[in-house]
Amino acid sequence: MSNRLFKLCFTVPQTHLEVCKQAVFSAGAGSYPSGKYSEICFETAGTGQFVPDIGSSPTVGKRLEVVRVEETKVEIPCVGKEVVAAAVEKLKKAHPYEEVAYEVYATEDA
Repeated sequence: MSNRLFKLCFTVPQTHLEVCKQAVFSAGAGSYPSGKYSEICFETAGTGQFVPDIGSSPTVGKRLEVVRVEETKVEIPCVGKEVVAAAVEKLKKAHPYEEVAYEVYATEDA
């Protein structure tokens, strides 16, 4: 298993914040290589916007109309590619949207 540090960032409606965080933590995300802390994350409140197009099945809002949702951006460290991959899979299962907005970044040692 790699000790490379990644950061998983995702946005989630506030109604599903804790469910999604716990799903990601259950995959082993939320720690640093030292292993001295767990369930680490940073949260930022904001407003997400999207338009569900034809063929979509929106959880909130109506097709072809602008939807604005109070959401939280969550940033979680992940040690190793295996943990990132498992965390993303668990996030996709726990998240209420059919298209989950997430990003993964590899970090660099300074």
